[in-house]
Amino acid sequence: MSHLFITDRKKGLSSVEAIRRLQEVGPNSLPEGKSYSLWKVVREVIREPMFVFLLVTGSLYFLLGDPAEGGLLFGCILVIIGITLYQTNKTERALQALKNLSSPRALVVRDGTPVRIAGREVVPGDILVLHEGDRIPADARVLENINLTLDESLLTGESIPVRKSEWDGQLESSLPGGEDRPFVYSGTMILQGQGLAEVFATGERTQLGRIGRLLDTLVDEPTRLQKEIGRLIVIIATIGLALCVLVVTVLTWMNDNFLEALLYGLSMAMSMLPEEFAVVLTVFMALGAWRLGKHHVLTRKVNAIEALGSCTVLCTDKTGTLTENRMTVQAVWSDGQLLNYRDRPWKDGHIAVLTAAGWACPSTPSDPMEKAIHECGLEAGVPPQPKQVFREYPLTRHRLALIRAYSEDGSGRIRMFMKGAPETVFSYCSLSPDEEVRIKQVVTNLAGQGLRVLAIAQGETSGPLLLDDPTGLDFGLLGLIGLADPIRKEVPEAIAACHRAGIRVALITGDYPETARSIARQIELPRPDDVLTGSDLDELTEKEVADRIRITSVFARIVPEQKLRIVELLQGQGEVVAMTGDGVNDVPALKKAQIGIAMGERGSDVAREASALVLLDDRFDSIVGAIRMGRRIFANLEKAMDYILAIHIPLAGLTALPVLIGGMPMLLWPVHIVFMELIIDPACSLLFEVQPSEKNIMNRPPRKVTGTFFGRGDVVISIFKGLSVLGIVLAVYGVSVHLGFTEAEIRTTTFITLVLANLSMILTDLSRSRYIFQILKHPNLLLYGILLFNLILLGMILFLPGLNVLFDFAPISWTMILLATGGGLVAVTWLEMIKVLGMYPRRN
Repeated sequence: MSHLFITDRKKGLSSVEAIRRLQEVGPNSLPEGKSYSLWKVVREVIREPMFVFLLVTGSLYFLLGDPAEGGLLFGCILVIIGITLYQTNKTERALQALKNLSSPRALVVRDGTPVRIAGREVVPGDILVLHEGDRIPADARVLENINLTLDESLLTGESIPVRKSEWDGQLESSLPGGEDRPFVYSGTMILQGQGLAEVFATGERTQLGRIGRLLDTLVDEPTRLQKEIGRLIVIIATIGLALCVLVVTVLTWMNDNFLEALLYGLSMAMSMLPEEFAVVLTVFMALGAWRLGKHHVLTRKVNAIEALGSCTVLCTDKTGTLTENRMTVQAVWSDGQLLNYRDRPWKDGHIAVLTAAGWACPSTPSDPMEKAIHECGLEAGVPPQPKQVFREYPLTRHRLALIRAYSEDGSGRIRMFMKGAPETVFSYCSLSPDEEVRIKQVVTNLAGQGLRVLAIAQGETSGPLLLDDPTGLDFGLLGLIGLADPIRKEVPEAIAACHRAGIRVALITGDYPETARSIARQIELPRPDDVLTGSDLDELTEKEVADRIRITSVFARIVPEQKLRIVELLQGQGEVVAMTGDGVNDVPALKKAQIGIAMGERGSDVAREASALVLLDDRFDSIVGAIRMGRRIFANLEKAMDYILAIHIPLAGLTALPVLIGGMPMLLWPVHIVFMELIIDPACSLLFEVQPSEKNIMNRPPRKVTGTFFGRGDVVISIFKGLSVLGIVLAVYGVSVHLGFTEAEIRTTTFITLVLANLSMILTDLSRSRYIFQILKHPNLLLYGILLFNLILLGMILFLPGLNVLFDFAPISWTMILLATGGGLVAVTWLEMIKVLGMYPRRN
């Protein structure tokens, strides 16, 4: 406090006035999120068609005396309620993280005396006392400033610290970012210096609070797959129930036996209701989250797994995502020679530049650029820095350079080292006009590469030094240093993999256009020089912005609301958007995007809370791995759903035909359908999930966003396969009748054929590019186990006396076995021919 002067203007509020203002404007904190009771969550779930479907089907199983299946479906209801409760509390948790971040302890001037109070008690008009290492508790105007430098990356995404100036009493508050602005913002960190500032905004009226309000207005929308499955379930359930009523009515009228008609009608409904849809979707998402976790990706929102498979645009910020979020020396220029950071060995002139630059820094720096200079100097082997500093001239608004002076023992001479903005350093050096023009061109070239350029100079004197500024002393220019936040080494290949997969990558940053262009060139984004800035977004019409966004890959000087707007415009154009980020400024866009991806190591708590996925290792290539895994999960889910749809066609057909064709025996009762479910459930929920990726899954474009999960081609091929199996079973039925089998022998033979044809369909549907002998050739204990389990179950119901009576089967004969086995072989051959003939729809 010795360098700060608390005048009448800066003596702060009185305690009485502070209490009055706190009651008037409220605490300096973000509003609490909406509370959700258990009953509200349950009420929302009850409105969902999937809940109604599971409830009706589970009740149906209980009425049929099968509590195991009914209990399983009611268990799924509890899972859905739990997932919904988790989702509805996400926004509240994210708001709480913002609230904690925005309310640190604060040192304020009350009644003319500095006192430390809770951040929640800060009110407009308070005078903040700012010190290095403090977090700003509210938005404020800088009244007094001594070398004040702040890290505003949480709000702007810009990793380079920004200087602050003193408020002139007239300038209106503006958005964060930029040098020499007289405003400090809630949640940002003071890196060096001290000052006094007058609070003008607290709580939700701060820049940080605006982000909280944006987050509170965003809602999670159901995914495309959820909507499609919900519609399909309603359609199939409606058809199944209508046919159930029709069958019961017709059979009651024909046979005058209501109970038998009701039993057969329920069999019809059970054969058509594919309750596996809900189970499969839940299992695939849960196991998918587990698999992503093994690849260092934490899944916070399971719906993002579905979206990963169809991601079309990956919006990424720069700092901490594409870059390492730390400054490093990238280039050193001396005596006309430019040495890149990785070039070796260091030459004497470049070591002299690094030595002078290091001696112009504090011995234990907090500024990221000064840390980078020290680290590079250690690697280059520069001499140790003198311990005693004779005098230091700090960086000011009018002198954008830092000067440190050291006295030589016994000689009386003083050595001075300067680093700072090239224009400032040049003004202290004796440079000819030609030299200055030539060196300024080097500065321009380095800045064009996205580097932050510092000039380094050295001088000596034996005379006295002025207190405020060493004006008039002769400095010699040693060289230039270019610093940057380096690209992560895995990023270029990850970007290339995205392009091969048909995924467009867009860089969205709060940094300057020149830096954004440089980053875009390094990672080889298309059209790197076509930069759309935040001011462009404000000036262009909505149509012009939409047209530019379609072709632009680089966005610079973007504020949080504009990031959110870009995501919304892309989604409005039918894109499936993934958004990466690590700062508070990324939160609204992370929340809005179908796939919000936060950094786990360097990311802020609030970004992790609002995201759908968290990269635990902060590696950009983990995103590509997650997308690959998402495509695999989606493809396997699609195969499982196609199989479920196909296998229910022969089940429904074999229960409906006896009603439609007079004289045909009833082939399937509820017990037979329940047995089939024992085969279908583990196959579709587990066996399909573990299948490896199809060939070249990352060398084809994403699924068309205008398409549907159950596209026309998928439905047609599923119906075709189902009808094929139905036809094969009916052919076996016809041969059985021709051979004079009894009704029980016919039922036994057709059921064995149905089971073998179902196993054939499972084997062939596991892959659309590999044939059945290739699938069986690779060891797969789960596949072998399921096949063996089903054959053992089939053998038990055929040969155990009590069970074959329960299933109304006849004693098995070799004729029946050969006939059913022949039907199974025909089924597997015909289903494999679908692959050979290329009948599966192409994936886009």
